[in-house]
Amino acid sequence: MRRAVNHLKKSDPVLRAIIERVGPCRMEFGPPEFHSLAEAIVYQQLNGKAAVTIFKRFAAVAGEPLTPEGVLKLTDEQLRGVGLSKQKSAYLKDLAAKVSAGLLDFVQLPQQSDEEVIAHLTQVKGIGVWTAQMFLMFTLKRENVLPTGDFGVRMAMYKHYLDVQRAKSAKNSAKKSSVTKKSAAAKKGSKKKIKLPTPEQMEKIAKSWQPYRSVACWYLWRSLDTKTM
Repeated sequence: MRRAVNHLKKSDPVLRAIIERVGPCRMEFGPPEFHSLAEAIVYQQLNGKAAVTIFKRFAAVAGEPLTPEGVLKLTDEQLRGVGLSKQKSAYLKDLAAKVSAGLLDFVQLPQQSDEEVIAHLTQVKGIGVWTAQMFLMFTLKRENVLPTGDFGVRMAMYKHYLDVQRAKSAKNSAKKSSVTKKSAAAKKGSKKKIKLPTPEQMEKIAKSWQPYRSVACWYLWRSLDTKTM
């Protein structure tokens, strides 16, 4: 981890400032097994506190650590009772069924490429590219993942890179042109529109982070005080 942090600090002055403010990298990892992937599904589109509460209830009735058999034995009423939506319940049942049938093999995942892991996991209903990328980062410990669809990473890039550049450009333009008090007041009162970076812009910003983009993303999440998986 020290090598990754040192590389990021040397390659990107903006990220260096973030790292110095956040402090040591403390990424937490889970084992590459059914339990971790089921937990990832439960956490989808929920804030940290709500997700933890629902997952604890779910694990209490299904059995911990979670197993495909433990999930498949639960009724729809039991799943609703712990706070899971009908859709997430279906996703968890589909995951359990595919693992039981041998269609999803956790043993082979560590040997697969990132692209192969994503293709293997997304065969399960409810597991999209983002969930597969989180599994790569926080379960398989892949160091160079860039989740371009993640809202937190996009927002952090906007805040620390795009918005700062826009502010500098606006400041330089203001120096070169004479602005009347009236127009300046109108500009001051207008609401700034946030335009999050495109995947192409994100790839460009993150180019110097390779091969440690996962670690960089962890720092971006922390810079927004966003809970990671």
